[in-house]
Amino acid sequence: MLTRVAHFVERSFLSLALGFSALALVWPGLFTWLAPYISPALGVIMFGMGLTLRVGDFAGLLPKWRLVVLGTALQFTIMPGVAMAVARLFALDPQTAVGVVLVGACPGGTASNVVTYLAGGNLALSVVLTLATTLLAPILTPAIVAAYCGTRLQVDALAMAGSVFWIVAFPVMDGLILRRLLRQRLEPVLAVFPPLSMLVVAMVIACVVGLNRETVLAFPGMVMAAVVLHNLAGFALGWLGARALTRDRADVAAIAIEVGMQNSGLGVALAKLYFTPAAALPAALFSLEQNLAGVALARWWRRGGGGQPSSGQVQVSRASRT
Repeated sequence: MLTRVAHFVERSFLSLALGFSALALVWPGLFTWLAPYISPALGVIMFGMGLTLRVGDFAGLLPKWRLVVLGTALQFTIMPGVAMAVARLFALDPQTAVGVVLVGACPGGTASNVVTYLAGGNLALSVVLTLATTLLAPILTPAIVAAYCGTRLQVDALAMAGSVFWIVAFPVMDGLILRRLLRQRLEPVLAVFPPLSMLVVAMVIACVVGLNRETVLAFPGMVMAAVVLHNLAGFALGWLGARALTRDRADVAAIAIEVGMQNSGLGVALAKLYFTPAAALPAALFSLEQNLAGVALARWWRRGGGGQPSSGQVQVSRASRT
């Protein structure tokens, strides 16, 4: 029964996310109760992802250190640059434009790890990129916003490092250790944890929609168009940038998804702290759009879109089922 439910969640994740989001627009309270628990929920997601990995998956990244450097560099160059171009293209007002640039200057988010898993990408590479970009964010995010917008931010580096450890690193390490120690005992339910992570992601998306219900229902067309173009350009340019260094589709998928998906929650928090509600709007919309677009892209990629899977992707796909 658990296995059948797990397979249903994997196959129907996009439908579940859309359905939960629609319900959140009608009855926000069904999901907004999750708001105080989003950080622990993200920890559950990363624990589920950690259970799909082995220590050898991370060791295998040592010869691929250039990919980590490339993915990190693309994250902090493509997304802020595209953000500024999109803001000018749509002639957004100054506060909204700052919000677009701010979300572009944020590090990768944990949802990218789930989307990479769904796409059959290199999950270990995705996790390492999330860690690397988040640890660099206290320095680079304020610097990028200052360079593009002339506004200085102060980001608490210690607080951010702490959240990275507890939300990303610690749960992943727990998953790795638990799988290594209790492999035989975990075998019957091992396939359940990644779909559980996906279910939590769908609920978090719906929670974000419920919290921003008025904003979504107001349908700010120009801002939504800017957000969609920003996100899709990040996926496309991340894919092209990764292809310049590797042809392994598992690695390319991980980098492209990591570049296209941002820590929009951080963007909302910084916008509310330093700017106006209008500046928080792009990050709030980005949170919803990037997850839905990312899951749709992952399904297309997993079904062979963009060419035949590489040997690396086949290995990752097999690992995720064992």
